[in-house]
Amino acid sequence: MRQLKLIWDFRGPDAFKIAEHHVIHLKEYITSEKLKLNITGVEQVHDAHSIAFLVVKNSDMPKVRDALKPHRGQVYNKE
Repeated sequence: MRQLKLIWDFRGPDAFKIAEHHVIHLKEYITSEKLKLNITGVEQVHDAHSIAFLVVKNSDMPKVRDALKPHRGQVYNKE
């Protein structure tokens, strides 16, 4: 099963806090839509750039993309 990492970029001095808050809403969406995967997180790229992400099954991607409008996406590889 191919998994995709949907990414939202946040920039500025409060980017990390905003990304953390965004993950709360992503988790709410997972619950309300009963998605099978529950992989979310925050990564700090540098001081003024952080990302929030949600991993979805390839088959769920169009629905989630259209509803949540991520900035970008990539194939998810478990590290």
